[in-house]
Amino acid sequence: MAALLAKQNDSPPFADHKDLHKVIDATQLGDVPWQGFLVQYLGEHPEDAPSWMDDEYDVWYRDPCLMAHNMLANPTYTNEIDYTPFHEYDAANNTRRWKDFMSGDWAWQQADEILKDPNTHGSAFIPIILGSDKTTVSVGTGNNEYYPLYASIGNVHNNVQCAHHDALIVIGSLAIPKTNRKDAKEDIFRNFCHQLFHHLLSAILASLRPGMTEYKVLRCRDGHFRRVIYGLGPYIADYEEQLVLSCTIKNWCPNHPFMNDFPHADIHQLLSFDLLHQLIKGTFKDHLVDWVVKYLRITHVRVAAAPSFPGLQQFHEGCDFRQWTGNDSKALMKVFIPAIEGHVPQDIVHAFCALLEFCFLVWHNIITEDTINQIEDALACFHRYHQIFETLGMVSHFSLPRQHSMVHYVDMIQLFTAPNGLCSSITESKHIKSVKDPWRWSSKNNALGQMLLCNQHLDNVAKLAEEVDLFPDDPRNPEDVPAATCPRHTGKLYVFISATATFYAPSDPSSVGGMQCEQIHACPLWQNVYPCNDCVFISTDMDLEGMVKCFFSFKYLGKKYPCVLIQWFDKIGDCPDKDTGMWMVWPGVLEDGSPNLSVIHIDTVYRAAHLMPVYGPNFIPHTLKFYHSYDAFRSFYVNRYADHHAFEIAS
Repeated sequence: MAALLAKQNDSPPFADHKDLHKVIDATQLGDVPWQGFLVQYLGEHPEDAPSWMDDEYDVWYRDPCLMAHNMLANPTYTNEIDYTPFHEYDAANNTRRWKDFMSGDWAWQQADEILKDPNTHGSAFIPIILGSDKTTVSVGTGNNEYYPLYASIGNVHNNVQCAHHDALIVIGSLAIPKTNRKDAKEDIFRNFCHQLFHHLLSAILASLRPGMTEYKVLRCRDGHFRRVIYGLGPYIADYEEQLVLSCTIKNWCPNHPFMNDFPHADIHQLLSFDLLHQLIKGTFKDHLVDWVVKYLRITHVRVAAAPSFPGLQQFHEGCDFRQWTGNDSKALMKVFIPAIEGHVPQDIVHAFCALLEFCFLVWHNIITEDTINQIEDALACFHRYHQIFETLGMVSHFSLPRQHSMVHYVDMIQLFTAPNGLCSSITESKHIKSVKDPWRWSSKNNALGQMLLCNQHLDNVAKLAEEVDLFPDDPRNPEDVPAATCPRHTGKLYVFISATATFYAPSDPSSVGGMQCEQIHACPLWQNVYPCNDCVFISTDMDLEGMVKCFFSFKYLGKKYPCVLIQWFDKIGDCPDKDTGMWMVWPGVLEDGSPNLSVIHIDTVYRAAHLMPVYGPNFIPHTLKFYHSYDAFRSFYVNRYADHHAFEIAS
């Protein structure tokens, strides 16, 4: 950069980092400064009062009303925002579908309430979606915890929310009272923490209250001025925090839950579903997986032999983790069914299949009436087959809140539409950008103020950034063209060890437009240890799978042809396996027993496919590594649970 500027006799745009920060601080577009106040316990003090009763607690927040204004004016969301509730129908069969938040019944009901009041009639409804979750940034150096409060507006489309495209922002940092272990168990301290939580939410959101009964006129990004009415929408929280929000706490009843301060707000209706904690961490990992480990009395090593796949976490030591994260549980979901098949009763396999079917269906970016029927069928199957765990003595009852939540998903989808836009995985992912990275960049001394300023800088910067076929006309099937009639190539071949596939997968983490990229490997020696050859789906026929042996290209008559050498897999049977619900394949061979290989154009490769070995009833040796699996086993499952896009392709 310096050399380029010297050639042009120019100077850099900023003298140093201080000059850069000065320009960022001077940015007025989208700038919402932080404000703060102190809170303190005002109840009775005993003679030997613990220190927390005398401590003052710092609370920082940004005006949520101004933050909502900025979102409505954000040019990024020009075509990704709905100003009015609506019901969406498929024109082909006149059936209902649920996708973005404003297409749900709850937003429609709120608009009906706005219409009843002559003072708000004709106003656009702006639902404020909230979320909060404690996060720890350092355990070994003081157990530093922070409690960010996030906000968004329900008008923004789900694809923007899922792409983490700054549609969810930090509007507050809640206080976390600290005390010793003995006092932390006392009811008076717990009651103070819970009531403090409700009081802080009410105080931080106070600027929204006037705009919930009297409209404000705002200029939106499309250039139109609109009357807007605010309202509290769903609250994204894990199970423990939902208990505090709904006041479902033993020996505690708050005098004034925070939603009592706002019109048309019922916390018991607005507690959002939570795919991460209710289904993935809760029902799948903490319940079913732990019950299977208890049944087998061993740490299952078959998951360590799962072949590699783009983006798939490897379990090199099996699934014996001391501490599980949400990503660990998501990765285990993808490989667990083939790993236990043959070692557990078939009803256990069926229970897992039904649960994963339920999870992948509710995670769709678009829910249709047909999807609703499939969700209800999967739930009924799960309830029928999970009785095996009680029969085997793994569990004495099923009064489990996280499992019970599954019965409410259909009603919640009809109220709030597709759950992927209201999942706590969105807030947990936001922790990295809003809390953990700013903490790492701070001096670690009184870090909170530096972290808040860093978030303000990041918001300002974001706002600134916004102002192969040789015979193309041949009608014959390529397999019918004799190789001898093709032109002979005597030039160079250019070999590559990987290629990038780009495809539309809006139900998975992707860009705002729903596009996703993944790297497909054909490396003869990955990390100087083992070959890495990924399997792929072929776009000309989704029933075809193959292993990439080599990526190469050549030139003929001045035109470049990118190609792939594929080893084909053949289907076993004409329907999926009845126990796992997955198709089974094995490596295809020719009449002479040699592998069935073909050269195809790279454009016919759709995306990566994940194959899981059919392990059978026998245990596998601990020395078997994941990169041995394609050679050690003869048949494989086409893993429909590798991700949501694969679930749609391989179902």
